[in-house]
Amino acid sequence: MLYNLVVIGSGPGGYVAAIRASQLGMKVAVIEKAELGGICLNWGCIPTKSLLKSAQVYDYIKHAQDYGISINGDVIADFDKIIERSRGVAEGMSKGIQYLLKKNKIDVVEGFGRILKPGKVEITNSEGQSSFIEAENILIATGARSRELPNLKQDGVKVIGYREALVLKQKPASMIVVGSGAIGTELASFYNSMGTAVTIVEFMSNIVPNEDIDVSKALARSLKKAKIKIMTSASVESVDTSGDLCKIAIKTKKGEETKEAEIVLSAVGITPNTENLGLEELGVKTDRGWIEVDEYYQTNIAGIFAIGDVIPGIALAHVASAEGIICVEKIVGKNPEPLDYKNIPGCTYTSPELASVGYTEAAAQEAGYDIKVGKFPFTASGKASAAGAKDGFIKLIFDTKHGELLGAHMIGANVTEMIAEIVVARKLEITGEELIKSVHPHPTMSEAIMEAAAAAYNEVIHL
Repeated sequence: MLYNLVVIGSGPGGYVAAIRASQLGMKVAVIEKAELGGICLNWGCIPTKSLLKSAQVYDYIKHAQDYGISINGDVIADFDKIIERSRGVAEGMSKGIQYLLKKNKIDVVEGFGRILKPGKVEITNSEGQSSFIEAENILIATGARSRELPNLKQDGVKVIGYREALVLKQKPASMIVVGSGAIGTELASFYNSMGTAVTIVEFMSNIVPNEDIDVSKALARSLKKAKIKIMTSASVESVDTSGDLCKIAIKTKKGEETKEAEIVLSAVGITPNTENLGLEELGVKTDRGWIEVDEYYQTNIAGIFAIGDVIPGIALAHVASAEGIICVEKIVGKNPEPLDYKNIPGCTYTSPELASVGYTEAAAQEAGYDIKVGKFPFTASGKASAAGAKDGFIKLIFDTKHGELLGAHMIGANVTEMIAEIVVARKLEITGEELIKSVHPHPTMSEAIMEAAAAAYNEVIHL
């Protein structure tokens, strides 16, 4: 059978692209060597959020008296049950993807896909047997895996990546997390909530270094308040795993010091899964493993496309999904708008949560903008006070000349649900004054967005 499209990989880029292609009348097959839904659904976004929800519930119970509720008896976090729940959530979502692919009449082929030539893919299944698929178009959506540093080799037991961190057999007494991006800070938050003594080691001068500096500092304060130790401007030089505890040599501004921990979690980024796909033999252009594509995700070889974590750019599930839709719409002859990578929201599900989109204050200034900055703290929010969630703030950045909303940076409860408003506002080119005049419901956390805009224009009421 000749397919219109074969997608290699079924993560949030691959399966979304496949479904959209089917909706557009294409005959589609998906090749997947592991679980449907890819890393995000099975070993990333979804199970991590399940773990963090369990940690949040546990934290609520421990602080029930703050809400006027007394609980008699011990409150125990069953680590095994929490892990089991997260795996169940992931499994249920994977079955949901299976249903969606079947509903859209997409053929799923188990195995590892290798492109032999444009239009032909070899699939090797788990038993080593090969089969072949022919297609007019081939889309690579094979995602990425945990990056390994030369001096931080993962053995999967004492030095682990995010995948192992989601299924540890028992709660470690101590853990050093190397890297403070979303993966590192989220898992540090979870294990700290479970009672593990956690230290974060970050090479840059601030944690979550891609965030606005005010958000970075605020999160650092919150994590330290939760008893997480933070070492910035620090690098792991070596790890000795020969003893019962890992001995970690860490270089700091003051010199080198040695820390001990039961587990070392490496969260220093990702590496694209582009090996053995046949790219070199085909002459597909890559840069340090990442596949080079145009604005519609076409490689330099006609009929071969790539999206998601295998291409340079922002490695987020929602980005991969958007890229997949744009890619297949272009293939069928539609005229989709190229993705605006300057309006991509980022979310980190620590406690408190982080959410951001657009320019940071420093980046806006570096870009030459004359800016207005408005900030509204949740300590002044009635809903935040009632919810017992007063940590955090909303920070908005506007261009003084035109009133353009350049960026938004949030830290606090539920801000990951609030950032979408800003994405839409920026897409529609709403000005600061228009945002101020957009009536927000009271009492809500979201009205802090309106108040932050008002603060930038010296019109804020509740500060």
